[in-house]
Amino acid sequence: MSTLPETATGIAAAVGSGELKAADVVQASLARIETLNPVLNAFTDVSADQALADAESVDAAVAGGADLPLAGVPFAVKNLFDIKGVVTRAGSKINLENAPATADATLVAKLRKAGGILVGGLNMGEYAYDFTGENAHDGNCLNPHDPSRMSGGSSSGSGSAVASGMVPVTLGSDTNGSIRVPSSFCGLFGLKPTYGRLSRHGTYPFVGSLDHLGPLARSARDLALVFDTLQGRDAGDPAQANRPPLATLEGLAGQTDGLRIAVAGGYFRQKAEPEALAAVDAVAAALGVTAEIDIPEAARARASAYVITVAEGASLHLQRITSRPQDFDPDTRDRFLSGTMVPAVWVQQAQRFRSWFQAMMRGIFEHVDAILAPATPFPALASGTTTITLDGETMPARPNIGLFTQPISFIGLPVVAVPVWLEGASLPIGVQVIAPAWREDIALRIADRLERDGICKAPVATPAAELAS
Repeated sequence: MSTLPETATGIAAAVGSGELKAADVVQASLARIETLNPVLNAFTDVSADQALADAESVDAAVAGGADLPLAGVPFAVKNLFDIKGVVTRAGSKINLENAPATADATLVAKLRKAGGILVGGLNMGEYAYDFTGENAHDGNCLNPHDPSRMSGGSSSGSGSAVASGMVPVTLGSDTNGSIRVPSSFCGLFGLKPTYGRLSRHGTYPFVGSLDHLGPLARSARDLALVFDTLQGRDAGDPAQANRPPLATLEGLAGQTDGLRIAVAGGYFRQKAEPEALAAVDAVAAALGVTAEIDIPEAARARASAYVITVAEGASLHLQRITSRPQDFDPDTRDRFLSGTMVPAVWVQQAQRFRSWFQAMMRGIFEHVDAILAPATPFPALASGTTTITLDGETMPARPNIGLFTQPISFIGLPVVAVPVWLEGASLPIGVQVIAPAWREDIALRIADRLERDGICKAPVATPAAELAS
């Protein structure tokens, strides 16, 4: 083939049929990383030799008749995933003193078993406590659509690597929005599954009761392909739900006309820039959605998520922030320090409210099948932005990037972030497609419909293509 496919689905089909060699795909991926990474800083670790060896193994397996759903697909993972032989950084300086991982994280192993080729680990916000993609230790990860802007965090490298075409798919984590934010800023499809759906074994935690793992890609079909591969019970993660896998790829192109979809009003229409509202309205119009639904107490849900985040995060890092405060990014350190002073009664109240909010949302989903909401209040900010003004109020930029994602991850609902390019816009912005618990298939089906209708798209970033030439 003269031109390599841009999607994981296309690569797997071409390699699986023998039309393309996995070795050629990996060589092209590594060459693009070598060209673009010095500018974008998406990768912190590149496993070139292992990737090339794995590609030879995949080619041999395909020649022997093996059916591999991800045959020859290069992928990379946020550097909080264990990669055998690589130190699991979790975006920090302190972790670099640890020994290399002795085994791959469960989800990494699943992708490799399916024929995927791991090419490296990706930049991220320190200990995943970040929405910007700015890392004091490994350097800022930049947005391929405009390298003067943030890629979004904390799965910053996961977004930048896919949007720039270095790899077609990555894995990230989402505690308060860290898959959906880089998907919005970098113009990608990103899936935050239901809490407990996928194994977290072999990953460095942030907030155990909020942490999710999931893929970022340039098509809804690629998300479904990878998501189906990642599923399955793993005894290594005691928090994982004991549920059978949900096949989403086979029903991806199913009907959406009968689905009851509504736009989130109230909180989700406030403190949003015109681009964010226009993106939601464009998606709603394409789907024929006219209903608007209020989600009561969403602001309190976000506040409660913050309380739980700082308290659990501080507990995890207490020894490090007291013995080695100088080795943290000062912004991260100070947030963890604030968590050590949160009263236990606040955490207890936040958890009680969490149960109420979850039950209330179950009631809402008795009347709708999906809800549309902004993913971020605005498109990607300029790197270094410290304050923003929303609805006339000036506030810190970093925490408020997650205004619209935190109330949803707070109760573990599945979400697909879809990328919208408004007419004349130079940057994308994302919309959340929120589904009931355990119904990732609904959100993916809607995302695929929007992609097929041309409403949502995730092209390889033009500036990155110019750099490559």
